[in-house]
Amino acid sequence: MKTDTPPLSEQVILITGASTGIGAALAQLLATQSLGIRLVLAARNQEKLEEVATYCRKAGADVLVVPTDISQVEQAKALASKTIDHFGRVDALVNNAGYGQMGPVELIPFEAVQQQFQVNLFGPLALIQALIPVMRDRGGGRIINISSLGGRLAFPFGGLYSSSKFALEGISDALRMELAAFNIKVSVIEPGPVSTEFFAVAAQRVEQAVATPQDTPYRAAFERLEGLEERTSGRAWTSERVAKVIARSLTDRHPRPRYVAATGGDILLFLMNKVLPTRAVDAFWQRFYGIDKVAKDWQSRQK
Repeated sequence: MKTDTPPLSEQVILITGASTGIGAALAQLLATQSLGIRLVLAARNQEKLEEVATYCRKAGADVLVVPTDISQVEQAKALASKTIDHFGRVDALVNNAGYGQMGPVELIPFEAVQQQFQVNLFGPLALIQALIPVMRDRGGGRIINISSLGGRLAFPFGGLYSSSKFALEGISDALRMELAAFNIKVSVIEPGPVSTEFFAVAAQRVEQAVATPQDTPYRAAFERLEGLEERTSGRAWTSERVAKVIARSLTDRHPRPRYVAATGGDILLFLMNKVLPTRAVDAFWQRFYGIDKVAKDWQSRQK
């Protein structure tokens, strides 16, 4: 059993959600910077996974591709088993797969609620539970859970997404304390807006969950939601920039519990959680997401 951490070039790193966005950028960054690194890339889309894998192999990485639907716990467990069978160990797990189910809590079908938690919480948890014994037997490891500023701040139309990320952060805090005895270090990454497919996927999920938003009491906020990506684009980070923060969490000798990956993110969290009264915070998010317009629209429709 070894307790010293090998350089990244000698590690086996498993990344979920690796076909696009942050996961793909991280895989490519690690492959480019750490010649000989062993990567396990998991996502649903095998074709896109293979494209990322080809790039990484050309850069000198040894890559295992495992098509996986992380919402299925048995597939998550199988991913862990296939990784161990192929490489014999895992030095770091990056739970990156996830999406945002947007919309008012009242109107989201329970099937969509379950799917949100299966992808953002239950799948990552299944992987963690499967890999802890392997890391412990090896003398340590790292678990990096990709959360969001939405895992520290709840906002209208993001209740389900935030609650899944709040839960992921809570489990991460408990794991960090529980696993310290085994030299397994746990960190959370908290991105803000990122230039990925996140907003497109969120819009698609809204359409699937709420067929006729214009006929709901929240129609004014649904109209406001359509411009969310444009309103946040000026502060959005690239996937590559977030990937650098994740890479730092993998290499820091004493990794932080949390890494904020957002412009002004630390200040925003401090103001919203520590300084401003709850009423002021509520009013800010209600205006930002158009909930103030919902009240006016509803009152006018009652006349």
